[in-house]
Amino acid sequence: MPATAAMGYPSGPFSLDTLGQGLVFAQSLPQLAHVLALSQPDGAVAVVQAPPGTGKTTLVPPLVANVLSHGQAGQRILVTQPRRVAARSAARRLATLDGSTLGTKVGYTVRGENHTSHETIIEFLTPGILLRRLLRDPGLEGVSAVVLDEVHERGLETDLLLGMLAEVRALRGDLTLLAMSATLDAQRFSRLLADDAGSPAPVIDCPSALYPLEVDWAPASMSRVDERGISRAFLDHVADTAAAAHAAAVAGNPAVDALVFAPGAWEVGHIAQRLRAACAGTEILELHGQVPAREQDKAVSARVPGGLPRIIVSTSLAESSLTVPGVRLVIDSGLSREPRRDAARGMTGLVTVTSSRASAEQRAGRAARLGPGKVVRCYEQKTFAAAPAHPTPEIAVADLSTAALLLACWGAPAGQGLLLPDAPPVAAMNAAVEILTELGALDAQGHATALGKTLAAIPAEPRLARALLDGAAMVGPKPAAEIVGVVAGDSRAQGADLTALLSSLRAGRDPGARRWGQEVRRLEQLARKNAAPNVRTGATTVDAPDVVGFVVGLAFPDRVARLVANAAGHQYLLSSGTRAGLPAGSALAGHEWLAVADVARAQGRDAAGTGAIIRAAAALSQEIAEQVSAHLLRDSVVAQFVNGKVTARRERRLGAIVLSSTPVKASAAQGRDAVAAALAREGVGMLSWSAPADALRRRLALLHRELGEPWPDVSDAALLARLQDWLGPELESVAAGSALSALSLTDPLRRLLPWPQASQLGELVPETLAVPSGSRIRIDYPDVSSDGPPVVAVKLQECFGLAQTPLLVNGRVRVLFHLLSPARQPLAVTDDLQSFWSGPYAQVRAQMRGRYPKHPWPEDPWSAPATARVKSRM
Repeated sequence: MPATAAMGYPSGPFSLDTLGQGLVFAQSLPQLAHVLALSQPDGAVAVVQAPPGTGKTTLVPPLVANVLSHGQAGQRILVTQPRRVAARSAARRLATLDGSTLGTKVGYTVRGENHTSHETIIEFLTPGILLRRLLRDPGLEGVSAVVLDEVHERGLETDLLLGMLAEVRALRGDLTLLAMSATLDAQRFSRLLADDAGSPAPVIDCPSALYPLEVDWAPASMSRVDERGISRAFLDHVADTAAAAHAAAVAGNPAVDALVFAPGAWEVGHIAQRLRAACAGTEILELHGQVPAREQDKAVSARVPGGLPRIIVSTSLAESSLTVPGVRLVIDSGLSREPRRDAARGMTGLVTVTSSRASAEQRAGRAARLGPGKVVRCYEQKTFAAAPAHPTPEIAVADLSTAALLLACWGAPAGQGLLLPDAPPVAAMNAAVEILTELGALDAQGHATALGKTLAAIPAEPRLARALLDGAAMVGPKPAAEIVGVVAGDSRAQGADLTALLSSLRAGRDPGARRWGQEVRRLEQLARKNAAPNVRTGATTVDAPDVVGFVVGLAFPDRVARLVANAAGHQYLLSSGTRAGLPAGSALAGHEWLAVADVARAQGRDAAGTGAIIRAAAALSQEIAEQVSAHLLRDSVVAQFVNGKVTARRERRLGAIVLSSTPVKASAAQGRDAVAAALAREGVGMLSWSAPADALRRRLALLHRELGEPWPDVSDAALLARLQDWLGPELESVAAGSALSALSLTDPLRRLLPWPQASQLGELVPETLAVPSGSRIRIDYPDVSSDGPPVVAVKLQECFGLAQTPLLVNGRVRVLFHLLSPARQPLAVTDDLQSFWSGPYAQVRAQMRGRYPKHPWPEDPWSAPATARVKSRM
């Protein structure tokens, strides 16, 4: 028997005892092998829970390959990694440990790169690549297992894969599906992957590999954020803390490397620049998505023998999906960048938030994988305690356009019937479906059209994909591909200027030029292959200065923007209605029209006081703006009722942008609608309610409260919703010049009375109530918004002999009596007269007959004559 089999490891194409040397997860391999073997020849399903750095990404795929190699030769193992650098790094590490050439037994596929061959057994790839592969090949022919790594990060694409692959397993019983998590939330995924009998998937756990970890707190004296976003002073504090802590650590152990966590690429660059100035004899490396692949690979590789001590400054990239060798010190800013959708402004982007406690623990754990380590948190302990337990799932906060298109192509419109860790928010999904329907990607039933399936195959969000096809028909496939590649890529536009960024990429000056060039070639091929089935613009020619803005405008017609007058050249109004500012010093400032590709929430000077900042845009002419946003053009008369008068203007608009405005005379219908709009905006408080009108409204409100339909709802909201039904003629009168305050509302309210039930109004809710004295007392009905009873305020002497409390609304509502003294001061409040006469009356009589001797206070109120007079006149 081979040595590996004797240890519980199955033999096969990979030597697990060699690969597992020094990795904690090796001790969990026999348990996982047992679970996998039990299911043969059917596929297995399981959840692997192991902290970062234990070796699960290195060991699980080879184990699966060995187990499934018996009887399934030639079958590939797919392993998803949430980021391109993680997929490349994991593949390179496994190939190196295996002693094979990258691209043979072990390979990877990321956007623009494919290092696999017919020999490849294990292929690392990003979730987006696998999603589009599933659409092309729903059965995953030639694949025996899929391993979804880092499911705890709750990335949108990984969540979708969980649901879609569960359906594939239902059709293909031989497919093995593993979900790997670095946190203790594994039971959630275990329940999600339950079998047909409802039994949860088995969980393979691994003990933590942490050595002792020292935790220090180094809160900054300044705020972490200011009016411009993340405080530069705070970033300097993080850099200075890292420099001091690393110097102290290296003095005791020269082998110590440090890992600094910052929220985004800009912050990483700022901290790294300060560290380079402060840390002589130390190598400073950056790790984020915009760093060239060669630099990324260098940051996640071990320090060369005799090399300088290193400080790696990283985004959350190194939190769990990557292991950075040699790290024994972590400096944590406590900030992360997460996607957020601003539905009110139609914006989606990354925002800076306090890291979750789970993220903070994973960051800290990076320092104690190889030996005793230390983490320095640059914030207060109470901030850590108040942080959310886990990161927000991306599906709950992100734009869902791409997800909605993929789901529709999969045959699960809006995710219906798909088992997902969290259901997509209804409002966000509806907004995504609306966008896709406008693009022609979905039909009226929400199913993918032929165009939608074409767009789903293009590695860009649907609006950019449609712009690629339509733009290629107008400006040529290559320019369209270049512009879409710029917008969809990782390179940052300085001053938000996309045209300048495109020039830099074309000239090879930008660090991302090589990757962009690869993407452009792929997009160009797709554009040539898929001729635009329906060009959405009437443009015949596009001049060179407008080409970038034209393609961007095709993708985002709701973000075409015009300079706001008197705004110093920095503030723009988008056709969607959002105001946004350019970054200070932008070369785009002063251009009258912009096509905006990226706009995000912001504060302070960078947002020009608007609360939103333009991060990527290109200039274009008004003619091109109107062409790309032709469906938003409107020519209409806008009437307003202001200060008691109706005025009107004929306006030509591009969405929220007014192109021209000319005074005109409003028609009767336009004037009526203007008054109605003012009432809807300001509320029925604009109306003057006379006492009779208010009393009628209160009576109707009580009837609706007790009996419902057909008695009308006369609340503010209901009256506003039915203005034309009850106040139509009066609205026209006001529009013609009558004063709103002069309206009589009694007759209009009567228009709402239902027939023939209206004849019962006086019987059900009478205006007055007859009391034994012969008087008719006005009934005060409760306010429209109140659930109180109707009230009768009457002198006590007028009610002698009245034993039963009167009932209104067919006996449903008791009248509440306010019994008054001769001076009309309250003596008692009751809706049970019989109990009052039998009890409290005696005490009232004793107190009042001396004060009001001229009025009757009989011992027997049952038989005494009721009267409104004094004794001498009775």
